Amino acid sequence: FYHIYPLGFCGAPHNNDLTAAPEERLLKVIDPEKDGGTSWLDHLASLGVTALYIGPLFESSFHGYDTADYGKVDRRLGTAATLKKVVKACHAKGIKVVVDGVFNHVGRDFFAMKDIIEKKDKSAYVKWISGVKFGKAGEVEYDCWHGYKELPKLNLGEREVVDHLLGKVGEWIDEYEIDGLRLDVAFCLTKEFLTELSTVCKGKKTDFFLLSEVIHDNYNDFACQGRTDSVTNYETWKGFWSSCNDRNLFEIAHSLQRQYDQQHGLFKDLVLYNFLDNHDVNRIASHLRDPAHLYPLHLLLFTMPGIPSIYYGSEF
Repeated sequence: FYHIYPLGFCGAPHNNDLTAAPEERLLKVIDPEKDGGTSWLDHLASLGVTALYIGPLFESSFHGYDTADYGKVDRRLGTAATLKKVVKACHAKGIKVVVDGVFNHVGRDFFAMKDIIEKKDKSAYVKWISGVKFGKAGEVEYDCWHGYKELPKLNLGEREVVDHLLGKVGEWIDEYEIDGLRLDVAFCLTKEFLTELSTVCKGKKTDFFLLSEVIHDNYNDFACQGRTDSVTNYETWKGFWSSCNDRNLFEIAHSLQRQYDQQHGLFKDLVLYNFLDNHDVNRIASHLRDPAHLYPLHLLLFTMPGIPSIYYGSEF
């Protein structure tokens, strides 16, 4: 895998006013003229990359994980036609495309949330957001991601919400021909939703890839039949850099044995998504006290069981 956070990679503005004309910044991924002659697709092919994880891609107000519209490509990156060009070009190079699925929460510009703020208890979408309550002064309270009010939590127990999300995913597969989804904070999603999502996706593409973002939970609860195919391996991510910094290789050795021991490994039958860095954590080069450890860590990444992933730029 090669992982790109497109808003950063493409130099998009931090804020999206949701009114500006779309700019096809996403073409930087496939068009050398957009980046001083650099052909990123050729670069990926030279690395042996067979899958690109890129996201978030859909309309949001700020960082991409505050979705405003699941049906539109973020105007800071382009249009539906832009994304189609990128996916088609990747496929021509033998590279599959996995995008972010952000289904635990939305942004305050999401249509249902805006309707609740405007119409209060008269809104038809009160049940779409988890824990909605109205104060005496008309203020709106609701559940959100880690207390961050800009990320209202969707109510996945509401049938209309689930149908809306699954319908959009179906559109993504049909229109853009994507090959998979990385499920943001999958540990916050209901198991029932994961099962329904898997059914929809695999029903359209039998080899559709579903990756769960999981940090501390039991990976076996997510990477299993009828749910998702793989899980982000945060256990070894931590062990990679702290073992080197503390000169305590027992830590990473213990994690690898705990996970993959042929007799007693907890995840020996799973194919986990392994990484040294990503958009949520520091670059591995920043974490390490000794730059000389970069090479052996990459060697370990590419020889341990599972799927290796490079975060854009960290290979240089």
